[in-house]
Amino acid sequence: MTTQERFGTKRASHVKVVTMLVLGIETSCDETAASVVEDAVAFGRRIRSTLVLSQLAEHRPYGGVVPEIAARAHLEHLDGLIAQALREAAIGFGDLSGVAATGGPGLIGGVIVGVMEAKAIAYARTLPFVAVNHLEGHALSVRLVEDVAFPYLLLLVSGGHCQLLAVEGVGAYRRLGTTIDDAAGECFDKGAKLLGLGYPGGPAIERAARGGNAGRFPLPRPLAGKPGCDFSFSGLKTALAETVRRAGALDDRARADLAASLQAAIVDCLHDRTAHAAERFTARHGGGHALVAAGGVAANANLRPRLTQLAAERGLRFVAPPPALCTDNAAMIAWAGIERLKLGLADPLDFAPRPRWPLDPAAASARAR
Repeated sequence: MTTQERFGTKRASHVKVVTMLVLGIETSCDETAASVVEDAVAFGRRIRSTLVLSQLAEHRPYGGVVPEIAARAHLEHLDGLIAQALREAAIGFGDLSGVAATGGPGLIGGVIVGVMEAKAIAYARTLPFVAVNHLEGHALSVRLVEDVAFPYLLLLVSGGHCQLLAVEGVGAYRRLGTTIDDAAGECFDKGAKLLGLGYPGGPAIERAARGGNAGRFPLPRPLAGKPGCDFSFSGLKTALAETVRRAGALDDRARADLAASLQAAIVDCLHDRTAHAAERFTARHGGGHALVAAGGVAANANLRPRLTQLAAERGLRFVAPPPALCTDNAAMIAWAGIERLKLGLADPLDFAPRPRWPLDPAAASARAR
């Protein structure tokens, strides 16, 4: 196969048009997702199809994700979802320039399902295979929908991850801070469970908090005002649990007020630590860059205005993907695949799925010591 055939280079009589079509697969947690994303010199980037099959009904009785149930659901539905994504994109396997799948981090059973599917397609069709770090998918997702140049400051905040990173290029990430215990999304999930609001916790807390009084129940802001950019949410979860215990039976008003208090505390913590990171980032890189929020918690409507104001105060532009690209999806995986393939980066078919895969290995190693 020639380079032109492999990477989808097409020629017209009057203009050279370079088009890349990449199939993305995401199976790292409890959503089975497939997407086709296109990048063309003639008309730019566009999502040709994006499908997400939620497993909420399967996991809701347990109040969280059960890894074995998730892996079986991925195995059952992924083939059909890929076929549908190709149909909606109006292409066949032969039109693809490459296939990208989440290679980690995540629930290893689910990651294996997606990686093996992608490898099989790549092998059968002689296509380049890209193993995408799930966190890199989030980190680069904003560039699918906005013209955001490197470097930029990223708040990556979701159910399993809470980090502040300087995104200096594809594959080049410098971690400024991370959680020392629990992620913000996990705090939302556990808080919703304590309040009897269901799963997933982030949207449930946000809905309940709309009519609540955030000042009724004082909750702590762990590490707020302290030096550094790390997060901590374990103590906040404990404080909420103790507050609920003391309150006794909760009526709708108390539940709404507790939800508002928890949301305000989480948003305050995220704002405070991001402010510290912005100081470090601008000192190193200067002004004129962007503050980007990504991950499921970045969809929170109370967080975005606070970050917009913070960015303006630091001479940054605030940018976030639309909510549908904040939660786990395959379009971000396909786009990360495109970003890597454009740099000539692909992975061998003996790539081993990874349950852990830090974006900044140097920072992870330093913390381990």
